Amino acid sequence: MLDWTDRHCRVFHRLLSRRARLYTEMVTTGALIHGDRHRHLDFDAREHPLALQLGGSEPADLAACARLAEAWGYDEINLNCGCPSERVQRGAFGACLMAEPALVADGIRAMRDAVGLPVTVKHRIGLGRREDYGFVRDFVGTVAAAGCTVFIVHARNAWLEGLSPKENREVPPLRHDWARRLKADFPALTVVVNGGLAELPDLAAQLQGLDGVMVGRAAYHQPWRLADWDAAFFGEAPPPTALSRDAVEDAMVDYMAGLPATTPWTHAARHMLGLRDGQPGARRWRQIWSDHRLKHTPVREVAAQARQACRDREDAVTPDA
Repeated sequence: MLDWTDRHCRVFHRLLSRRARLYTEMVTTGALIHGDRHRHLDFDAREHPLALQLGGSEPADLAACARLAEAWGYDEINLNCGCPSERVQRGAFGACLMAEPALVADGIRAMRDAVGLPVTVKHRIGLGRREDYGFVRDFVGTVAAAGCTVFIVHARNAWLEGLSPKENREVPPLRHDWARRLKADFPALTVVVNGGLAELPDLAAQLQGLDGVMVGRAAYHQPWRLADWDAAFFGEAPPPTALSRDAVEDAMVDYMAGLPATTPWTHAARHMLGLRDGQPGARRWRQIWSDHRLKHTPVREVAAQARQACRDREDAVTPDA
């Protein structure tokens, strides 16, 4: 979710669900150790519960970044062992780490020794075109022996050659049943499944036997899905903002209006473009919010234009009797 689940996106998602655990975009250890830490780590208190997703392989670097995560107040540290991008391959982390379970275990030990936060792993079920359940079983077993108790299983292989990152999310076959096999082989572990899941009944079905479901791009492109999750999965009322799309948009506009002058409101608005997906006027609404010619217009004026476009479309579709 690089360049997607930044702090503005997470504030937006928190308007839809109090309880869903949010994850940062993957941040490399090098970016935290040598770069602008505040830019990568700062977040709004309303984002909790929140996990920092790290990309890296050197145990000492991972430990140093884990200390930063704890100092910043994150609730979890998640090591990415599933990203197949060329950039990640050049850095020898992400999905490449599945070929080095002992190194991953060393990184987990180093982070657990450094901090008291939960340290979790997100991984694929294999590398390349060969499908071998024993490979992922042994990976999980080795990493679990280092003290990791939570595994987020993206239930596809990662093909490190011949596929783009997008194709790697679509072409390798899904094997949700392998997550269930891992749970059966390691019943004491928390096993969360990821990949190709979006509809509420499908999420509920996976929770019959697994401990959780992670939803990525489907939640980003159709964020209104999150409005049902607190009631469906936690037995709690959703946030007041999640009672209507208008209320979510209004709250997001308030947030954008309060951003510092150095942060254009467009940086946040791009994350809510899927809010009205499937609704009358959604296309025109998106066009207004993403119109670069309006980027210097006060955000509340843009919001008024976008809302009026929706009302005009609704009136056109459902005229008075």
